Amino acid sequence: MNGHLSLILNANPPRPMTIKQLDAIGRAFDQPEGWLYELYPEECFRHEKVSRPRVIPYFIRCVQIGRFDCVETVVSIMLEDLKSSLPILFEVAEQLFHTGLKQESIPFYRYVIDNERNNFSDIFVMSQYRLFVASQGLDAEENWKAVIRFEPYRKRLPENIQLDAHLKLANLCSTLQKWKDMERYADELRELAIALYENELRKKKSTKGVEPLKAAYHLVVYYGHGFLLKADALSKQERYEQAIEYTLGYADLSWFEVLDELGRSEIEKFHLWAKANLYNLDLMVGRIGVLPEYIQFIKENPQEILPSLLCIVKSANKYKFHIEDVLNLFANEISHFGKYEDIFNKNRNLRFRFELSVYYFQRGKYVEGLDNISMCIDLYQEMNSDQAFLMECIKLYEKHSSKTKEEQK
Repeated sequence: MNGHLSLILNANPPRPMTIKQLDAIGRAFDQPEGWLYELYPEECFRHEKVSRPRVIPYFIRCVQIGRFDCVETVVSIMLEDLKSSLPILFEVAEQLFHTGLKQESIPFYRYVIDNERNNFSDIFVMSQYRLFVASQGLDAEENWKAVIRFEPYRKRLPENIQLDAHLKLANLCSTLQKWKDMERYADELRELAIALYENELRKKKSTKGVEPLKAAYHLVVYYGHGFLLKADALSKQERYEQAIEYTLGYADLSWFEVLDELGRSEIEKFHLWAKANLYNLDLMVGRIGVLPEYIQFIKENPQEILPSLLCIVKSANKYKFHIEDVLNLFANEISHFGKYEDIFNKNRNLRFRFELSVYYFQRGKYVEGLDNISMCIDLYQEMNSDQAFLMECIKLYEKHSSKTKEEQK
């Protein structure tokens, strides 16, 4: 450090200081993190040009310790030269995104989006996609805004990333109950996966050693989800016979070529999900006789308890059959549904509690019904779900409120 310090202070011209060196000096003088950071921008610019090796680590450290004031100061200077600055800001955003600081990456992607004049440039389109991913959370209204904002750019991405984009769009629309949109994105995902699969088969026959497709998941995952999500969207619209057709489309994917060990394990997952969903669809069309077999399946596959019980209660409400023994059997698991933190299972728990409250009210169990409708409203507030659903909850409560105790009201 002594040698570096001498060059920084005495060399002619002085050697530029790195942010790590400034941090080391701060520690030597027992100063807090971020000491003298407001002076460091001078090191980021030499001969009126921004220094990539110094400004990127500086931005990363500023974000890590919360010195966003310093970031804004430097960015305001950088934006005077968009051609050289936007790729740097994009690189900072990518480093933050890929190290788990997704929320912190958002302002940097916004700098690119707000200042890139070419809406077809790689960094503009990728910034739109990253912003879509980073913006997702528990708030339903914000998630829908993220879908609307990103949707026009989904087909401008490279095809391997388009796979992920369509998968995420369809899944997010599922939590938002936007069934038509979910169906459309599932169709696009399936069509793209089929086209890329055919291309992979051609590559396999080629003698030129062509690079295989690089994607986040095995290609069979996207292909299978194209069918699974389509079937789910159809089921939610009560188009059950069509949903069965698409469910059978991913029930057995053993014919899929270009498989490795990972691909084969994914096929087993789809087989399991198809089995569960075929039970669900049987129940929703009134084939109640499958219930004992379905219960055994759930016991053997506890990860399917929440989505399966949601379907069982919904079917019980539709066809007016009793499921107290089923609820008692899984009472312990039901009591832990509130521990889920991810948006998909929170949304399932929300819908489950609503259907369960309907079930209890139908059977005169007003205390249990009100308890579950209260859970619905709590979850609604946490997730900022659609107001139409809140109105359903309130109407259900008002319908039965005269039969509830004052303390419950």
